[in-house]
Amino acid sequence: MNFTEERITRTLTENYMPYAMSVIVSRALPEIDGFKPSHRKLLYTMYKMNLLSGNRTKSANVVGQTMRLNPHGDAAIYETMVRLSRGNGALLTPFVDSKGNFGKVYSRDMAYAAARYTEVKLDGICSELFSDIDAEAVDFVDNYDGTLKEPTLLPTTFPNILANPNLGIAVGMACQVCGFDLNELCRTTIEFIKNPEHDLMSTLIAPDFPTGGELIYDRAQLESIYRTGRGSFKVRAKWQYLKKENIIEITEIPYTTTVEAIIDKVTDLVKTGKIREVSDIRDETGKEGLKIAIDLKRGTDADKLMAKLMKMTPLCDSFSCNFNILIGGMPRVMGVGEILDEWTAWRTDCVRRKLYHDLQKKKAKLHLLKGLRKILLDIDRAIAIIRDTEEDAEVIPNLMIGFGIDEVQAEFIAEIKLRNINKEHILKRLKEVEDLEKEIDRLEDILASKAKLRNLIIKDLEGIIKKYPTTRRTSIVYEHEVEEYDASQHIEDYAVNVFLSKDGYFKKIVPQSLRLSSEQKFKEGDGLRQTFESTNKAEIIFLTNQGQAYKAKLHEFDDSKASVLGDYLPQKLGMDENEAPIFMLLPGDFSGNLVYVFENGKVAKVELSSFATKSNRRKLTGAYYDKVPLVAAFHAVSDMEIALYTQSRILIFNTAQLQAKTTRATQGVAVMTLKKNQQVTRAALLTEAGIENVARYRTRTIPAAGALIKEEDAPDKQMSLL
Repeated sequence: MNFTEERITRTLTENYMPYAMSVIVSRALPEIDGFKPSHRKLLYTMYKMNLLSGNRTKSANVVGQTMRLNPHGDAAIYETMVRLSRGNGALLTPFVDSKGNFGKVYSRDMAYAAARYTEVKLDGICSELFSDIDAEAVDFVDNYDGTLKEPTLLPTTFPNILANPNLGIAVGMACQVCGFDLNELCRTTIEFIKNPEHDLMSTLIAPDFPTGGELIYDRAQLESIYRTGRGSFKVRAKWQYLKKENIIEITEIPYTTTVEAIIDKVTDLVKTGKIREVSDIRDETGKEGLKIAIDLKRGTDADKLMAKLMKMTPLCDSFSCNFNILIGGMPRVMGVGEILDEWTAWRTDCVRRKLYHDLQKKKAKLHLLKGLRKILLDIDRAIAIIRDTEEDAEVIPNLMIGFGIDEVQAEFIAEIKLRNINKEHILKRLKEVEDLEKEIDRLEDILASKAKLRNLIIKDLEGIIKKYPTTRRTSIVYEHEVEEYDASQHIEDYAVNVFLSKDGYFKKIVPQSLRLSSEQKFKEGDGLRQTFESTNKAEIIFLTNQGQAYKAKLHEFDDSKASVLGDYLPQKLGMDENEAPIFMLLPGDFSGNLVYVFENGKVAKVELSSFATKSNRRKLTGAYYDKVPLVAAFHAVSDMEIALYTQSRILIFNTAQLQAKTTRATQGVAVMTLKKNQQVTRAALLTEAGIENVARYRTRTIPAAGALIKEEDAPDKQMSLL
């Protein structure tokens, strides 16, 4: 088999980069008019089909016509139409007036009907998208096969880029724009055009979504989004409690989730026992709109339950903003002010181009009428010139010579109908000259003034506010009004006993159960490693044989019995392969120290506070130095004496002789000097070691070798940590 060697940099440059740029520029990211190419091609096709003023047509007709501009398949085109439709409800300002089943944005399973069944036309607001499109306000380019022309942008008279939610995932970048109420957006744009220093938040209060809900208002958070174009905010569901039926009805949900996702999550929480107050949950969505019904058990506090559900389900969700927009073919992340500035500049250019187009048409018409005026005094002569010209091709040149007019004017005069060559008709036409001259002066005056151009933009925006009045759908809730769910307040606290076996099985047992049966069940070859008394709300830390620590809350473990094996910690805590717990401790308020005894005679004293974390991380890396086997570990709330054992010696030292370290993975300091082929085999608290000749083995300085073990101090058969 033959292979051809090719540099990866060349492959990336010649193959991957063109693909990436195509996705970024021609597919995934919206431009300043607020549309992606697929949206623009669909809407322009509908405009050319006269669906702005005509009757609805079958969606399949539109899809077929759109493929002349967008050859990406009928399914993709129809999905685009569905999202733009009023029936689907994905947009605050929908552009497609729909009839039939278009699904719902808030439902994952409610499928839209096939294109052959549904009917569409352009919504009324689309007149604001196409009002100047035939007046050369935007550029046109060839379609993919060069048979048609299509606009590069749509000359929207309002900043559509911020009027609707927009999501796009390109290669190496993405875009997520939240929507704003149309009237609020237009008022803000007007004020911004008048005063670029305008406080945007005074008129553009907060984002808005078609699915409603309640936005949790954090001014600093929103100011950051308005300024940088990045950030996130929270939206939660709207609900009401029907006391008589003991039911909670949810009627609006966050834009980022669906009814099915919420029901699935609540059902899962009920099955796992994390939610016990719900007896049933149903999707009752119908013609009246979205509705999720939750049946409550008797005695349930609806407010507390909803606070809990907001915390644990998508009933409260975050919307992440990333205002990444194509400007002149280049992606840019911008704040709201920058976007409005770019839109205003672009819209000003559209208006200028439209006015220039009108100006040129009026100048051309005036030029023709001025030629008509020249023949007014001698119409008979004009007729005679035409009649006396033998060849048709000579008519225009003879009129030009006879009256001193140019070819365009002569062509216009030659095409006048015989019935219109009377003096009265021509005088009526010439009265238009004065009006045309005034209109031309007016247009030239506007084109020369930036302020007057922007006044026209403001006038359009004011017209939109009057013609398309809107009301905010997403209401505002301030942070201090939101009841945060604190799980710790809802956890029952009671006394428990905890047990850790050598093989990593863990049990949490209440004292009453222990009194009934205290004999612990273990697997064959397993046995008890540690046991403590504690409470259900306490935190616990497990050290593993791979030098890691795992933190958990005791209430996360189910109450157990002595007669069962318990929870297998490597599986319960998600430990790595071949990782097993070897020590547990109850950190309490994280005071005191952890004392590690290593096989090489070194001992480390580490502040327990180094295990405290602000976040609820479960796994902590680097719990102790793992290059030397760990023999034992102790939680020292205060200084204590520890006995170290080798095969032939014992050494007793006080932890006060060690300096506490803040670094968990410290190697420790030498405490016991080992003889050849000796190693620390056991460590125990002096109070539990059963040593009779304590003074014989105690040392005041470290390191020390310890003393030979006397027969009466030899350890009994003990359980090893490892």
